[in-house]
Amino acid sequence: MSPEVPQGKLLIFTAPSGAGKTTIVRHLLDRFPQLAFSVSATTRPPRPGEVDGRDYHFLTPKEFARRVAAGEFVEYEEVYPGRYYGTLHSEVHRIWAQDKCVVFDIEVKGASNIKQHYPQDSLAVFVAPPDEETLFQRLRDRSTEDADSLRVRIARAGEELTYRERFDRVLVNDELKTALTEAEGLAGDFLR
Repeated sequence: MSPEVPQGKLLIFTAPSGAGKTTIVRHLLDRFPQLAFSVSATTRPPRPGEVDGRDYHFLTPKEFARRVAAGEFVEYEEVYPGRYYGTLHSEVHRIWAQDKCVVFDIEVKGASNIKQHYPQDSLAVFVAPPDEETLFQRLRDRSTEDADSLRVRIARAGEELTYRERFDRVLVNDELKTALTEAEGLAGDFLR
């Protein structure tokens, strides 16, 4: 970390795909002006409507590998075969330079790595579905995957559910309004 950028706080929301972490993070960004979203880097292509630099930093696999070798990532992971995701140091420093708290919407292994890297100044929240079948149904209802990638995503989600106890808090997203209220409470307490 460069000396001119003081270390701030990190609010980490993690969950298996389909549990609702993105909805919760977007809600918190609307409620708390002191939060700023950490834009992850990925090698996957943009989905319709996604914008480079806002939703993700879309990198070629070659550029991603170059940045890994240069030590530019806080954490990175091959989340799906051939699909890498990671958090750039420059992204965290950009937010801290604005005197804001970094908020992450990140997969579970990346969240674990960030929590290990910043154990004192972070709050890691695992967003859990009410049950496994509800999560799998949410993934099927999205209709953003072909059959093969949906199978991979469901298998990964099942594995990620086993990580829930590794985080500071577990937030069950059964009824969205209740989950949003609970998330606001967690964020408010942490930001004080």
